[in-house]
Amino acid sequence: MRLSISHRTTYAYDGPVDFGMQQLRLTPKSTGGQKVIGWTTRIGGGRRELAFEDHHANTVELVSVEPGVTEIEIVSEGEIEIEDRAGVHGPHAGYMPLWLFERQTPLTRPGAGCRRLVARIEPRSGPLERLHALSELVRETIAYRTGRSGTSTTAEEALAAGEGVCQDHAHAFIVCARAMGLPARYVSGYLMMDDQVAQEATHAWAEAHLPDLGWVGFDVSNGISPDARYVRVATGLDYAEAAPVNGFRTGGAREDLRVALDVRQQQ
Repeated sequence: MRLSISHRTTYAYDGPVDFGMQQLRLTPKSTGGQKVIGWTTRIGGGRRELAFEDHHANTVELVSVEPGVTEIEIVSEGEIEIEDRAGVHGPHAGYMPLWLFERQTPLTRPGAGCRRLVARIEPRSGPLERLHALSELVRETIAYRTGRSGTSTTAEEALAAGEGVCQDHAHAFIVCARAMGLPARYVSGYLMMDDQVAQEATHAWAEAHLPDLGWVGFDVSNGISPDARYVRVATGLDYAEAAPVNGFRTGGAREDLRVALDVRQQQ
């Protein structure tokens, strides 16, 4: 399946920005059943200073904000060809050893909520079956509701609240998979929805590593493993390492963020 994607992010400020830097992880790669046909990123109100691969082999662009601007616009768009592999991304590659994906982070530190979920999973089943059971349990425990959590919400906080979004589902799955002794990571990217083209946010899911299959994806929010509708863009130990855009600024007291995302199938 070939997907066409247009992702526009606009930051509007109520005063001029004196200085700012943004780190972008918006460029997908050809890997694991995914082929990039073409991809570009344009910056309005800023300048691309450099690009590099981070420790997860994500493509990262560092953008400086032009002094005095009151609006910054980032447009990423292109075409991606996807092969449906039933969620199997494949063998581990890159700069990070597998054992590092069992490490805790501030967003994925285990607690009582994680322990309760793991205790409910049948220990005698195989690792793939346990992970599918975990995905179902997390989805049952955290109802999908927008506006109830933020980028700093931890997995344990989402489990305790019982509500959240795809980021919270991914974090909860990751912390529990690691507690089960399996490497796990966060994935940010795009999803072509069946019922709408225009969207207001990117998507997130999780991957766990199994000895026989390599990395396998689990989209807890939708109760499936990623198929040909999913585009992987960045991975990390948690959201903080795979965020599409993050940065800082001085000047401009209030910020208004607008996201316009269009994901559709090319005929």
